[in-house]
Amino acid sequence: MGVAVLGTTAAALGRVAAAPLDPDADDARRLLLDELGRPEYEAARPNALDLAAQAVGDWLAELLGGAGGGLASIAPVVIGALALAVVVVAFLVFGAPRRDRRRAAERGDGLFGSDDRRSAEELRRQAEAARRAGDLDAAVSDLFRAVAREQAERTIVAVDPGTTARGFARRAGSAHPAHAARLAGAADDFDAVRYLGRAGTEDMLDRLAALDRDLRTAVPVLREPVGAGSA
Repeated sequence: MGVAVLGTTAAALGRVAAAPLDPDADDARRLLLDELGRPEYEAARPNALDLAAQAVGDWLAELLGGAGGGLASIAPVVIGALALAVVVVAFLVFGAPRRDRRRAAERGDGLFGSDDRRSAEELRRQAEAARRAGDLDAAVSDLFRAVAREQAERTIVAVDPGTTARGFARRAGSAHPAHAARLAGAADDFDAVRYLGRAGTEDMLDRLAALDRDLRTAVPVLREPVGAGSA
């Protein structure tokens, strides 16, 4: 830093020495503008970030300086207010959306929308298309829906627009006790991807595909009566 300053100063002195000894007003103005327009002076000029940081520093200094003898008492208040502002902003950006998604998962929004009439086979095809396209979240969601729709089409478990993933898994687990744990795990994956922001994975899809294959040929130990669907 010191060497650079000395070099710049020496270069400036050299240019001054080369200038006319007694310039008139126009020559002096031109020489000054030429000198100030050189790159080394431009680089030393503060940028927008420097000016913003200086403004914040000046504001804090003015705020604390205005306290006079009460500086020691007001400083913790200012620091606490700034820390609280950081916490509030962080919650609004990160905490609130995650909280809302978790509440939705706990509440259990419907597995199917009121206008979702896709068959199990249609859902499987769309899940496979989403998987090939790299949209693993959509693939996990639609493949789990295909599992649920298959059970409804076979009149094993009733499914309606209010049926949740966990509600379906619980009732399907009663019809297929040997697969109850896998059904519960699949419902957890569905809720995690749909509500909690977890990314769908190939492992999730592999487990769902295996569960779907097994349930398509599984013989239920009981069937729900028509219209028995619930959350």
